[in-house]
Amino acid sequence: MTQTPPTLFGEAAHHATSETLSERAAALIEHDVLGGVWQPGERLGVQALSSRYGIGATPLREGLSRLVSRGLISAVGQKGFRVASISKGDLVDITLVRTMIELEALKRSIRDGGDEWEAGIMASLHRLVRSVERDPETMREGAPEFDRLHKAFHRALLEACGSERLLRMHDDLYYQAYRYRRAMMRRFADHQLFIAEHRSLAETVLSRNANAAEAFLERHLAQTLQIVYGGEEPGALT
Repeated sequence: MTQTPPTLFGEAAHHATSETLSERAAALIEHDVLGGVWQPGERLGVQALSSRYGIGATPLREGLSRLVSRGLISAVGQKGFRVASISKGDLVDITLVRTMIELEALKRSIRDGGDEWEAGIMASLHRLVRSVERDPETMREGAPEFDRLHKAFHRALLEACGSERLLRMHDDLYYQAYRYRRAMMRRFADHQLFIAEHRSLAETVLSRNANAAEAFLERHLAQTLQIVYGGEEPGALT
């Protein structure tokens, strides 16, 4: 079987060593979709995937079907599977739904979160900032370790919402937006803008001013759309 990379994107980090072959297949394909190995719209042939990952055709099809339900793969009738395409309309939809989900989760977290929630936000911010300061290029390259830390920070903001379904929806939408976010991150010339934005977001959330925090998060989530398709420069919205 093909050796699993040491650091993986998305749910691959959780399922790449799973005893369930369909979960392992989904994890490894997801890693390669998010990492750009498989391009938007590219056909995914089961035999080619089987050779690459060392997994049989049946669990591969089951794994692909898992990714269809999560929006990363498209089923094309009886013709098989393709990597989900990317478009402005798709990112608009992802951003709209992600904003609805995350604002609700954030509101609940601000209302119910305690000291442990606050400490989790500060710890995840610290790890993210230190990683970017040590090697800013990992941010612009969208490296797996950077993305893991970035996602951990955003999830920490919502962790006290009390709803596993809201958190799972956040996870799925975060990964669906990942391919667009990679294009955005390449345009950051100054990593300090990225750090300042995330520090300000954390401070606003920790102030417990729900209206200000929700407005900040909504503006923050809109940046990918506005930078990738609207021509805004990174930092212009912060």
